[in-house]
Amino acid sequence: MAANENPNDQHEKREFRTAELAAEAGITVRTLRFYRERRLLPPPRREGRIAWYDEHHLARLRSITALLDRGHTLGGITELLAAFENGRDVGELLGMEGTFVAPWSDETPVRLTPEELADHFSGDVTAENLAASLDIGYLAVDGDEFVHTSRRLLDASTTLVSHGIPLAAVLEAGRAVRTHADAIAAIATTLIRTHLTDPPTGTPPGARDINHLTHTIESLHPVFQAVIDAEIAMAMDRRVRTELDSWLRGERPDGDEHGDRGTPAGDAAD
Repeated sequence: MAANENPNDQHEKREFRTAELAAEAGITVRTLRFYRERRLLPPPRREGRIAWYDEHHLARLRSITALLDRGHTLGGITELLAAFENGRDVGELLGMEGTFVAPWSDETPVRLTPEELADHFSGDVTAENLAASLDIGYLAVDGDEFVHTSRRLLDASTTLVSHGIPLAAVLEAGRAVRTHADAIAAIATTLIRTHLTDPPTGTPPGARDINHLTHTIESLHPVFQAVIDAEIAMAMDRRVRTELDSWLRGERPDGDEHGDRGTPAGDAAD
C-alpha cells in the first residue's frame, strides 16, 4: 500500500466477482443471478465478460435477505425497491445501513421449477398444498417457477414427507410452529424494547447511543438462540418421554390394554 493511501479508501473500492459476492452475502450464485434477473440489483461494472460488484450490491443483498426474514415476498420487495429507486438509497430508507442490526437468520431462498418441486414431495404437490404453502409464506410464485423462502425449511419438509408424514400435515404443523415462533420472538423483542430501546427515565444519554444499542442487540443474538435451542430440546425430551410412556402403557399387539399389569387371561372367568 502506498504511504499516502488511506485504508478507508481501499475498503470503499472493494469489488467482488459473482461467486465472491454470493459468498459474502451468504447466498448461492444461482440466487444472485435470479435477483439480478428480477432487477433487484443494479447492473454490475463490467470489464469484458467479467462482472464486478461493490459494497452497494452487497448491502442491497443483505437488505433483501432482511426483508425476506421479515415476511416480505420477492414481488413485494421488487415493488418496494422500484418505488424508491430514484429517491434515497434503499438501505438508508429502510434503516438497514450502518445502524441496522444484522439479520438473525441466514436462510437462503431456493428457486424451483414445478418439476423440481414435485421431485421433493412426489405426489403430495396438490392444489390445496400449494395454496397452503403460498398462504404460510413458504412459497412465492415467480413466472413459471416457485421460490421457497428457506433452504433449511425445504430440506426439513422433504425429509419429513420422505418418512411418511403427509405434506398437508407438515404444512399444518409449520403454520402452528410459525405462530409459536412469532410469540417467542415477541417475548424476546419485548425484553429488548423495554430494557434497551426504552430505558427508564433518568438513564444517561449515552445509553441511547444507536451504535451501542446495535452492538448490544447483535451480541444478544447467540444468547436468545441458546435459550430457544435449550428450551426446545428440553421440551422435546419431556414430550418424547411422555409419548413413549403412553405407548408402553397402551394397547399391546395381543390386544391386552393393561400389559403386564393386567389380569392373566386364564383368571378372567373367576
